[in-house]
Amino acid sequence: MKPDFRRCAPTLVAMSRPLAALLTILALLAVPLAPAGSAPGRADTSYDARIRGWDVATPAAADFRAKRLAWLARQAKRRNSTCFAVVRDGRLVRDWNWLQHTRDTPREVFSVTKSVTATLIGIAARDGDLKVSDRASKYIPRWRKGPSRHVTIRHLLSNSSGRFWSFKGDYGRLFQARNRTKYAVGLRQQYAPGATWAYNNAAIQTLDLILRRATGMATDDFAQRRLFGPLGMRNTSMTRDPSGRSTNTYFGLRTTCLDIAKFARLYLQRGRLGERRILSKAFVRAATGRSSTAHAANYGYLWWLNRPGILRGATDRVDRHGQPLDRAYGKLAPRASERAFAALGFGGQTVLVDPGSRTIVVRLGIVKQGVHYTFEDATRVVTWAQRRR
Repeated sequence: MKPDFRRCAPTLVAMSRPLAALLTILALLAVPLAPAGSAPGRADTSYDARIRGWDVATPAAADFRAKRLAWLARQAKRRNSTCFAVVRDGRLVRDWNWLQHTRDTPREVFSVTKSVTATLIGIAARDGDLKVSDRASKYIPRWRKGPSRHVTIRHLLSNSSGRFWSFKGDYGRLFQARNRTKYAVGLRQQYAPGATWAYNNAAIQTLDLILRRATGMATDDFAQRRLFGPLGMRNTSMTRDPSGRSTNTYFGLRTTCLDIAKFARLYLQRGRLGERRILSKAFVRAATGRSSTAHAANYGYLWWLNRPGILRGATDRVDRHGQPLDRAYGKLAPRASERAFAALGFGGQTVLVDPGSRTIVVRLGIVKQGVHYTFEDATRVVTWAQRRR
C-alpha cells in the first residue's frame, strides 16, 4: 500500500467526524469577538518603529518579493486563517489578521502547546530542577514499580515512551477526563520504552506532573514566570483542565501570531534572549536540530522536523508490536531545507522556523473539516517568496 503523506503531520490527520466537530466548536467558542473600532480582515501594513515588541522591515528590505508574499497571505486567508505573520532577521516583515481577530486576540493553537511544554522542560533542566535523562518515575511515584519505571523524560519528549495509546483514549477519554494528568498517569505501559513511536497525547500530559514536582510550581505559573513573561508574550497563557488542578500540556495554549513568533525566535537565537540565556544550546540542538528517535526522522523533542528518513504521523496504523504497517520516507517539505522545524497543531496551526534564512512563519486558523494548512505550505515563504540570493 502506498503511504499517505498527509498523515505525516498532525494538522492533516483524518479525524472522526464527531471529534472534528467537537474541536471545531471548542475552537470557535474559545475566540472572543474583536473590540469595537478594530479593522479585522485588513493587512496590518503600518510601519511603526515597533509593533508589539517587534522591530519592523518592509518586504523588500527583508529580501522578499512583496507581491508573492501577499499572494501567500491570501492563500492562507482562504483556508480559514485568523492570522499570518512573517519575521526575518528578528524583524516583523508583515502580519495579517482576519475573521474578527486582531493582533491581540488570543486563540487556541492545539498541539503547538507541545513544543511549549518541551521548552519548559528545557528551562527546568537549565535551572537544575531536572535532567532530560532522569527516569520519569523520580517525579511520578506510581511508576516506580513495573515496566514504566524505565521511562525517561527523554522518552516522553520523543514520543517513544511506549505508554498506552489508542485513538479513543487519546482523542476521547483523555479530553473528557476531569483531571487529565491523573488519567494519563494511570494508563498502563504498552511497549518497552524506546521500542516504538506514537504521537501520544496522554504520555505528553504526564509532563505536567513532572514539571510540577520538579519546579514546585503549577506548570502554567512556571510558564508565565520563566517563558512568557521574559519573552514579552503578553497575550499568551496555558490553560487548566476541568479539575483546575492540572495544566494542559498536550493542547490548550492560547496565543497570538506575534506572541508565538517570539517563542519561535528563542529557538532561532539558539536559546538566547538578548544577552540572557533561557535554554542551553545542547537542548535546542536536541529538540530541533536532529531526530530524537530512529523510529521517526521527522520528530525532535515535541517539535516536527524536516529531516529526511522515516516519516511518522499522528495516527499511523501499527502492528501488534507497535511498528508502522505503512512506511513513508522523505521530508515533510521536499523543497525546503532539512534544517527547518515547526510547532504544529490540529487545524493547520503552524509555527515554522527556517534557521538558514533566519525566517519565522506563523499561520493560525479556525478548524474546518476539509480545509488544511501544512508545514510545506509555510515553507513556500522561503522557497518561493524570497528573492534569489
